[in-house]
Amino acid sequence: MRIWHISDTHGYHDLLDVPKDIDMIIHSGDCSNPRDPYNNEPEVRNFIDWYSKLDIPTKIYVAGNHDSSIEKKLVSTSDFYTNGIIYLEDDFIHIDGLKIHGSPITPSFSNWSFMKSRDKLDKHWSRSVDDDVDILITHGPPKGILDISEDRNRNLENCGCNALKRHVITRIKPRLMLFGHIHNNKEIINAGTMKLSICDTIFSNGSVVTDGRFGKLSSNGNIINL
Repeated sequence: MRIWHISDTHGYHDLLDVPKDIDMIIHSGDCSNPRDPYNNEPEVRNFIDWYSKLDIPTKIYVAGNHDSSIEKKLVSTSDFYTNGIIYLEDDFIHIDGLKIHGSPITPSFSNWSFMKSRDKLDKHWSRSVDDDVDILITHGPPKGILDISEDRNRNLENCGCNALKRHVITRIKPRLMLFGHIHNNKEIINAGTMKLSICDTIFSNGSVVTDGRFGKLSSNGNIINL
């Protein structure tokens, strides 16, 4: 199976070069940009229209912190499904023998969508993600994995979720873990794939933009053969 993983298109999905011979496309959140849900809704609907027309058999979407119109239910799950798109929000689906789980939840930062405080995330991952997941899709990364950004003082930090990393490495052990949320930042490259020596999971940051340089793409996502 050839999977095309993309994330954080932020309204620039039309700039993507759609590869051929892809069996499944997975978008791990932030197809839109505005914080206000009513301004956000047209961007999400424009994305759904584009996404639904891709000549790819299976299309999956998991929301991100910028997708405020989805959180506020201005865009519903049925809006995705009636357009041939699988929408996962702390839920899973079986496809071709693979158990695929998606969650939009990220650690709290400012006033964005689908966020929980870090002290609640261990309980969230414990309750929401089963042990036998093959592909785990989250909007945000595990801590220390393709997650370098700047804090409020412009110091570099690994800003992913430590609880998520612990659950992925010690309990869930998926074949693939797909996320975005943390884009490329100046000369820091987060987009891409990696593996750790301590587990067999392939980690993929599918973000396609660079902070401060929206309007052009810095990546075309990742193609993973499973």
